[in-house]
Amino acid sequence: MMENNKRPKPKKGVLGRVLRSVFGAYPVMMPLTIVCILISALSASIPSIFIGKFITLIEDAVKTGTGVAAWKLISADVFKLTWILIGIYTFALIATTVYTQLMAYITQGYLYKMRKIMFDKMQYLPIRYFDTNKHGDIMSHYTNDIDTLRELVSQAIPAIVRAGTVVISVFIIMLYYSVWMTLILILGIIAMLIVSKIAGSNSSKYFIAQQKSIGKAEGFVQEMMNGQKVINVFCHEKEAEDSFEKLNEELRVNATKAHAFANLLGPVIMNIGNITYVLVAIAGGLFIWLSSAYGFQNIGFSGLPFGIAMVVPFLNMSKQFSSNVNQLSQQINSIVMGMAGASRIFDLMDQAPEEDDGYVTLVRAEIAEDGTITETPVRTGHWAWKHPHKDGTLTYTELKGDVRLTNVDFGYKDDKQILYDISLFAEPGQKVAFVGATGAGKTTITNLLNRFYDIQDGKIRYDGININKIKKAELRRALGIVLQETNLFTGTVMDNIRYGRLKATDDECIEAAKLAGAHDFITRLPQGYQTELTNNGANLSQGQRQLIAIARAAVSDPPAMILDEATSSIDTRTEAIVQRGMDKLMEGRTVFVIAHRLSTIKNSDVIMVMDHGHIIERGDHEQLIAEKGTYYQLYTGAFELS
Repeated sequence: MMENNKRPKPKKGVLGRVLRSVFGAYPVMMPLTIVCILISALSASIPSIFIGKFITLIEDAVKTGTGVAAWKLISADVFKLTWILIGIYTFALIATTVYTQLMAYITQGYLYKMRKIMFDKMQYLPIRYFDTNKHGDIMSHYTNDIDTLRELVSQAIPAIVRAGTVVISVFIIMLYYSVWMTLILILGIIAMLIVSKIAGSNSSKYFIAQQKSIGKAEGFVQEMMNGQKVINVFCHEKEAEDSFEKLNEELRVNATKAHAFANLLGPVIMNIGNITYVLVAIAGGLFIWLSSAYGFQNIGFSGLPFGIAMVVPFLNMSKQFSSNVNQLSQQINSIVMGMAGASRIFDLMDQAPEEDDGYVTLVRAEIAEDGTITETPVRTGHWAWKHPHKDGTLTYTELKGDVRLTNVDFGYKDDKQILYDISLFAEPGQKVAFVGATGAGKTTITNLLNRFYDIQDGKIRYDGININKIKKAELRRALGIVLQETNLFTGTVMDNIRYGRLKATDDECIEAAKLAGAHDFITRLPQGYQTELTNNGANLSQGQRQLIAIARAAVSDPPAMILDEATSSIDTRTEAIVQRGMDKLMEGRTVFVIAHRLSTIKNSDVIMVMDHGHIIERGDHEQLIAEKGTYYQLYTGAFELS
C-alpha cells in the first residue's frame, strides 16, 4: 500500500479565486443568478410562518364557535393566506427556472473560457515545463480537473448559496419565535459543526491527493500506450502491470479515504438533525406544559406564548434547518474536489510564460548593389535583420547565417552541468556536424541555438547579434529544424506540409515535397496529398513520416537549418534519395547536423566530436581521419556510438 505521510494541503484563496473569475466572466448574469437563488431560498423559508397563522385562525374559530359559523369567520383569512402562499411558490418557481437555466449557460461558458485560457497559456510555456511534467498529467487538467470544476460551479456553489440562505433565514425566524427553543437547536448546530470540521479537513487533503494520483496514473497510462510495442517486444507486461498497480493502489487509497470522510458527513449530520428534532419536540411539549401549569414565559420577538401555534411551525423550521445543513455537508465532496481541480488548473495558468526580451526581427528585403537594404512586403528577396532603436529609427543588416558560440556553459539543472566551455562557429553556408555518444550534449547545443533553453554562461551570436536580442519567434524562423521524433497532426498530407508555413500555396508544398524526396510516395497514397493522416501518421511508415517532416521544414524556407537525426528512421535506399534533396535544401544555408550514421556527415565542412559535454575533436572528415583519434576509431569501427 502506497501512502504518502505528507499529504498536500489545499491552497488558500482557491475558492475565492474561482468566484472572482466566474463573476468577472459574467458580471451581470452571475449576480442575477445569485438574486434568483436567494429569492428561491427565501420563498422556501417563509411558508413556515403561515403554518402558525393557519393554526391561530383555527384556534380563534374554535373559541368563537363551531361548524359553519366558525368557517365563515376564518374563510376570508384562509383564502387570503392561501393565495399569498400560491403567489410565493409561483414566484419561487419562476426564480428557480431562471437561475437553473442561467447557471447551465454560465457553467459551460466558464469552462469554455477556462479551457481556452489553459490552452492559450500552454502555447507560451517554456519547453522545460513539458520536459519536466508528464503529458498525461497535463492532459488531466483538461479532463478530470475541469470536470471537478464544473461540479463546483454548476452544483456546489448554487447549492451552498441556496441552502445557506435557508439556514440563516430559518434560524432568524426561529429566534423570532422562541429564544429558548432555539438554544436547544444550537446544541445540535455545535455537534454538526464539529463533525463537519473533522470530516471536511480530512476529506480535503485526500481529495487533493486523489487529483494528483489521477494525474500520475493517467500520465503512466499514456506513456505505456505510446510504448506498447516496446513493452510487448521485451516481454515487459508484468513489470508494467506491477508499476501501474502501485499507482492504482495509491489512487484507490486516497480516493477511498476522501470519499469515506465525505460520505460519512451526510448521514451523521442527518441523524444529528433527527435527534435535534426530537429534542426540540420534547422541549416544545415541556415548555407548553410549563407555560400552562406555571406560567413559564416564552422569549421571542413574535410575542407568541408557548402553544401549538408556535411549537408546530418551529418544529417544521427545525426540520428544514437540519435538512439544509445536511445539503451543505453533502456539497463538501464537490467543494473540496472542485478546489483541488481548480488549484491544479490555476497552477498551470500561473506558470511563468517563456520570457522573451528580444527586439530584433526577421524580414524579407531587397539588397541593392551599393549594399542598401529595403524591406519588402512580399516573400521575395533576401532575409534581413530589422533593428529598432530607441530614437525610433530602424536599421537593417543582411542575414548571412554566421552562428558562433563562445565559452558556453549549460545545465538543465543548476547543480548538474551538461556543456562545458563550448566554443564553435559556423560560417555562412557551412555544414557543421556533431557526433558523439548519447548524452554527449549534441542535441543540447541545438536546443540552445533556438533558445528552447537559455545558457548559464557564455555568448551565442547570430550574424554578430546576441540571440537574446532577437525575438524568439524570429530566431526560430531563422533556424528551421527537423527533429528525430516526428510529429504529424490530424489532417491531410498537404496540411501537415503546410504546417511549416501556413500561407504556402499547394504548388509550394508540392515543390517542398519533391525537394525532400517525398513526392513519389505521396502520389501513390489513396488520395495523394489529400490523404487524411490520423494518430501521428500511423498509416505511414516511419521513413515516410520523416520525409513529410523534412518537406515541412523545406516549405518554411529557413535561412539556416538544424537536422537532429533527421534521417535516422530512413532506410539506406531512401536515405540516398533524401540526401540528394537535403543537399539541395542545404545549398546556401548554414546547417547543423546531428547524426549517428557517419556516412551522412562525411561531406560536412566541420565535424565536432563531443564527449560528456566537451568538444574533444574538430575538423573535416579527412583531417579527423588523419589524426587517428576518436573520430577515426568511430569511423573504422574500433568502437561504436552508443
